[in-house]
Amino acid sequence: MKLEDLAEEFAAGVAAQTDALWNGDARTGNRHARKYIAVFKKLREHGEDGMDALSTLFAHPRMDVRVKAAIYLLSERPEQARPVLEDAAKSEGMIPFEAAQALKYWSEGTWTLDVD
Repeated sequence: MKLEDLAEEFAAGVAAQTDALWNGDARTGNRHARKYIAVFKKLREHGEDGMDALSTLFAHPRMDVRVKAAIYLLSERPEQARPVLEDAAKSEGMIPFEAAQALKYWSEGTWTLDVD
């Protein structure tokens, strides 16, 4: 599978999770989260090329996908991820709150991404 396809699979999983949560279906949302986490691990195995593929999602039309990609790349590429999170955090709602929280923990020095 090409790295671009994996990035799109990550995006589809994030979007599906968000949609499930909006519909009150946490079980389905969690299933999609497990899938995109597994995809992230595959991308990470490809080093910089995998992270490059994931970073293409910073321009995705869905805010939830942009934010999740930025959250997953915050430690690896803060100079690219932070502006995505900062832009999203200017809005209101669940996704902007998630972006703001990631930025808060980053600025406090307590940010960790626990996907292992």
